[in-house]
Amino acid sequence: MSKRILVVDDEKLIVKGIKFSLEQDDMIVDVAYDGQEAFDLAKTNVYDLVILDVMLPKIDGLSVCRQIREFSNMPIIMLTAKGEDMDKILGLEYGADDYMTKPFNILELKARIKAVLRRIKTEYNGDSEAVINSGELKIDCESRRVFINNQEVNLTAKEFDLLELFSKHPNKVYSRENLLNIVWGYDYPGDVRTVDVHVRRLREKVEPNPSEPKFIHTKWGVGYYYQNKKNI
Repeated sequence: MSKRILVVDDEKLIVKGIKFSLEQDDMIVDVAYDGQEAFDLAKTNVYDLVILDVMLPKIDGLSVCRQIREFSNMPIIMLTAKGEDMDKILGLEYGADDYMTKPFNILELKARIKAVLRRIKTEYNGDSEAVINSGELKIDCESRRVFINNQEVNLTAKEFDLLELFSKHPNKVYSRENLLNIVWGYDYPGDVRTVDVHVRRLREKVEPNPSEPKFIHTKWGVGYYYQNKKNI
């Protein structure tokens, strides 16, 4: 089945080039040239992935990303003309799954797209445990949904990947470098701060008190680990 991609950028030549290249790989491509149009399309359609520029008319890309995260965990790759690390981290904090800095090579962008789609499809596919119950926390690995006291919590694709990995290997301590390699891939150009950002956001969503976590703990000087709370 063809993947459906939403490409959002106010530079029409960039949109045209990305659209043409992705269509050569039999992908279905919708386009938007401002943030409002992008949000409306994401709200009314189901996309396998969104390519979203940071600098957009009407609504900026980071705000669009944040708004999409309120109702969907569809993967988002941010495009930015800025090279500062904080801009990249800020994009990830708003719920993006990856980023590309302009100017970029279209072949690299396509590789990133395929890597994100491949991870979502295949990560942890061989594990037989479909539902993990940990006290008030329920993780449905097949539908990739998370519930706290039977209320669904919306996680980004990367946040879910982290939670699933942690919960399937309780008490195993993962270094930030290991998590970056496992969840983001060995070819991911970011650094370990990406992991810290996502763990903090994940705690904010699943922990009753993020400053005193019950599930995702820090092993100081080493990394993070998960403690199953079946008996609480």
